[in-house]
Amino acid sequence: MSPNFEGAADAIVNGDVATLVRLLDEEPQLIHQRSTREHRCTLLHYVGANGVEGYRQKSPPNAVELAELLLERGAKVDALTGDNIGSGTTLGLVATSVHTYRAGVQISLLETLLKRGASVDGSPGQWNPLLAALHNDRPESAKFLAEHGAKLDLEGAAGVGDLEVVKSFFNDDGTLKPEATKRQLEEGFIWACEYGRMDVVKFLLDKGVDLSTGAGTDQTALHLAAHRGQLEIIKLLLDRGAPLEVFNCYGGTVLDQALWSAHNGEPDIDFAPVMELLLAAGAKPDVYPGMKEEIEKIIGRAL
Repeated sequence: MSPNFEGAADAIVNGDVATLVRLLDEEPQLIHQRSTREHRCTLLHYVGANGVEGYRQKSPPNAVELAELLLERGAKVDALTGDNIGSGTTLGLVATSVHTYRAGVQISLLETLLKRGASVDGSPGQWNPLLAALHNDRPESAKFLAEHGAKLDLEGAAGVGDLEVVKSFFNDDGTLKPEATKRQLEEGFIWACEYGRMDVVKFLLDKGVDLSTGAGTDQTALHLAAHRGQLEIIKLLLDRGAPLEVFNCYGGTVLDQALWSAHNGEPDIDFAPVMELLLAAGAKPDVYPGMKEEIEKIIGRAL
């Protein structure tokens, strides 16, 4: 690897177009080189702000300009990363990155990559970008990919809220068709609850989906509905008997998840009503020392 590769990677994440142009002019083959690190990323992958070195996981406001420059210079739009991050394309990295989302460039980058011939479904053998976006708390990019032709299985259709496609995976007697799996049903239900797809949630509840799915080994639908502040869906799940005190894979109850999300989740979500709703349903506010006091600060009253 050329020593200029590191400088070019820095230029990309810092939005330094002039330096990137100079380095590519001096050494055109940089565009095809890969990092010697385990992820084996090309320069274009660094635009995804995901799966590379921690200090380089940032997205400048001119990320689209940088992507277009790299593509003009011959970057392969669907080049795969190394296996340590699941062997994905730049489109998949962008779609799952919180950094491109927070920088406000996620959708415009996806548009640019698709215009340049990127596969909306990723490359054969890699993880599915739309499903990965759902798993990584990026419903906006998942919805965008669905609207631009991504193939939808039952999980994906439920996660983006496409009720008609969800219905197509069921027989008239309510059983799943052969092309759909129980795992897709359960995962799709969880995403539908997290991302507020009420019509899909009601439909799948009527099909008898297991409300305890994810307890202990992952996240339940109620955990993730609380994480996203989905009040109406939380009410519905509680009415249907969703377990309130089970633990997720991190050892947290649903109320604890809401507390964590209040500190670490989307800043525009008001978690006080979520906590009040869970407390009214009987959630325990003192699972560990200090939890009660933290909740009281958020809801503005003593427990």
